[in-house]
Amino acid sequence: RLVTMLGEDGNDIWASTFHSMCARILRRDGDRLGYTNRFTIYDTDDSRRLMKDCCKALNIEEKILPAKAISSEISRAKDQMMDANEYLRRAGTDTRKGTIGKAYQMYQERLKAADAMDFDDMICKTVELLQKNPDVLEYYHNKFRYFMVDEYQDTNHAQYQLVKLLASRFKNICVVGDADQSIYGWRGADMQNILDFEKDYPEAKVVL
Repeated sequence: RLVTMLGEDGNDIWASTFHSMCARILRRDGDRLGYTNRFTIYDTDDSRRLMKDCCKALNIEEKILPAKAISSEISRAKDQMMDANEYLRRAGTDTRKGTIGKAYQMYQERLKAADAMDFDDMICKTVELLQKNPDVLEYYHNKFRYFMVDEYQDTNHAQYQLVKLLASRFKNICVVGDADQSIYGWRGADMQNILDFEKDYPEAKVVL
């Protein structure tokens, strides 16, 4: 549809979800983080099976600490850009969090050994890639001058960091959203991202 409207220039536009955009970026430069360009993306079932294997290896009893609860906690940590080592450090003497931290470590180690990422990794690994490799960030600064994000009120912290990195040079960014329609807080969405937009981009025009 973009090519129909814009001609061949439409091929230069990336219109996608966060995850598909990150997949394209990681397929190109994921080797900087130790992955191949053929890495596997684990779906929910794959991730669930892997976590159950980790729990079994660590002798974590399902009745005491379900694998699903551990996966949910790890997902929230990734949304906050918190890796397993940082999670364990913050756990301190909290036994439950310490156990989750160990499961988190093993889960990530096994993902890496399998040359795989889960859905949460797609976002946080792209942020990590851009933060650690200025030349890769420079490439996307040169490639894209304008950004538009729909449903901005449903972005989590990792997605917010990704957008901020990509738009940091030209600051030509348009976001659309409604704080009153934020319904994904349970999976890490932070409506404060849209409420703080004017602070993040003081030169922006905000239309309510």
